[in-house]
Amino acid sequence: MLRMGKLTDYGIVMMSYIAAHYTQRHSAHMISKAVQVPLPTVRKILKVLSNHGLLLSERGAQGGYVLNGDPATISVAQIITAIEGPIALTECVSSASQCDQETHCAVQTNWTQINNAVFHALDEVKLADMLTPKLMATRPINFHPPAHRAKAVTLQEGDQNE
Repeated sequence: MLRMGKLTDYGIVMMSYIAAHYTQRHSAHMISKAVQVPLPTVRKILKVLSNHGLLLSERGAQGGYVLNGDPATISVAQIITAIEGPIALTECVSSASQCDQETHCAVQTNWTQINNAVFHALDEVKLADMLTPKLMATRPINFHPPAHRAKAVTLQEGDQNE
């Protein structure tokens, strides 16, 4: 089973909360209370998200955290990558691959294609989409493979060209 870590799940919940209250600055304490995640965990995740440029932080009495961009432009893939590192379903598609089978693996290119499809699907889901799950049915997530991999359609005998 493919599963992201608990910190990543918390990170997406926290980013969704901040996005839902886009015009406010949020303290770690306020976020911890709102999403019911322990304060040390919230601080750890906020630091990671800030270091990856997804959040802006300001110190001081009037400080706090705000999104570094529009919720409609920040993708779930960006949040996952910030917390867990590059999305890699198998060892061979990881940038730091140490797979013993890599030199003679017949399915490595297929794993790369699958990994890319998963990444692009997650990249299509924006933080703004996470705020309105009931609207997801009206805005489908579309994945379009690169044009060079699109299969040519040929007419079979008996088919009509319209």
